Amino acid sequence: MATTQRKRGYFSFSFFFFFSFFFFSLVSTIEGALNQQALDRIVSLPGQPIVKFSQFSGYVTVNEEHGRALFYWLTEASIDSSRKPLVLWLNGGPGCSSIAYGATEEIGPFRVNRTGSSLYLNKYSWNKEANILFLESPAGVGFSYTNTSSDLKDSGDKRTAQDALNFLIRWFSRFPQYKYRAFYISGESYAGHYVPQLAKKIHDYNKAHSKPAINLKGFLVGNAVTDNHYDSVGTVTYWWSHAMISDEAYRSIMAHCNFTHVDSSPPCDHALNYAMNHEFGNIDQYSIYTPTCTVSSTNNTGALRLKNTLLRRRTYGFDPCTENYAEKYYNRIDVQKAMHANTTGIPYKWTACSDVLIKNWKDSQFSMLPTYKELIAAGLRIWVFSGDTDSVVPVTATRFALNHLNLTTKTRWYPWYSGGEVGGWTEVYQGLTFATVRGAGHEVPLFQPKRAFGLFRSFLAGEELPMS
Repeated sequence: MATTQRKRGYFSFSFFFFFSFFFFSLVSTIEGALNQQALDRIVSLPGQPIVKFSQFSGYVTVNEEHGRALFYWLTEASIDSSRKPLVLWLNGGPGCSSIAYGATEEIGPFRVNRTGSSLYLNKYSWNKEANILFLESPAGVGFSYTNTSSDLKDSGDKRTAQDALNFLIRWFSRFPQYKYRAFYISGESYAGHYVPQLAKKIHDYNKAHSKPAINLKGFLVGNAVTDNHYDSVGTVTYWWSHAMISDEAYRSIMAHCNFTHVDSSPPCDHALNYAMNHEFGNIDQYSIYTPTCTVSSTNNTGALRLKNTLLRRRTYGFDPCTENYAEKYYNRIDVQKAMHANTTGIPYKWTACSDVLIKNWKDSQFSMLPTYKELIAAGLRIWVFSGDTDSVVPVTATRFALNHLNLTTKTRWYPWYSGGEVGGWTEVYQGLTFATVRGAGHEVPLFQPKRAFGLFRSFLAGEELPMS
């Protein structure tokens, strides 16, 4: 009997010791996360108007061996943030900053004035409806960095997706209040790769855990690079159908360019270069009906082609010089200090896009369509939208690509409305919604902020776009 009592006493003591150790470890972990949150809190940005929502920014290490760390900026929802979903925003390039574009020109709460000296409010900021997390990805973009210089010359789709997943896992540990919140991913342009690739990474990661670690509900992507072949054919078709190139140039491109191969031929390059350099004229290819910036910029504006997709570095927006204002503002020492950015002394200026990454991208998935099929089958909410005045990743390119998913139509093509006007056109399929935004260029929320905001609200609500 005494032996049994001793065993019970030992068991009770062991259980108590284990429970106490677990409890105090958990408390210590939570306290550490909250302490890091406090360090990441932005008190106020230089020249910022007074706001009621909270902001956080800083670094999350995603690879210790190479010293890769990604920079984020969280702008919490302006109302009822504890109940609103979390949305991650990614810009493309590959090699362009989500802070330069998404946060500062498109969906973020602030805009930079012309002198780069102050900020003003964006009436249609998406943080009215959700907590928005901007990520500069991959390492080498914006304030994100690597301690291994060779990383800048061998980046690609696979590493970018893995690092983004690592970022999210560690970021949710730092912000445990968001860990099981409804989570969505959004982005544009080459994020047509980043967004579904990250969604697949998260889907696979969740399948490996009994309880989903990241509560991914779906994604929303605009003017998205989707399939090299169909994108390219659709882009050239857009140029011709919008009178940007001659019949002769169109026939020459279609005759000499085989868009099923990774590498193009000299005759194809010649046909493309002739059309772009001699027939386009001085237009903003990202918004063919709006003015271009007449102020000189340090950016390289030359045409770039990546893996046989027809891409060109953007340098203009609706205020065609807005990118220049962002580069003035984010290179200010007081701004970087307020944002806890550039803490390691990055040996180059903050720029909207990294030419090194763009020119040295190593792996690029030829077609995202198989990934779309897998994620549609997984039941994610998926919306794809296109600004219809973009000639770089145009609406025709996206329609050509999506048509080859062979989806069943749920709601036939119809005009949707915003503010009493046609906001665009949409068609709803089983598993995917496609929508155009009328009068918008490559950066849809920049050119048509009200229409983009309405589209975002419908997406979050899981409702079809309004018919009237």
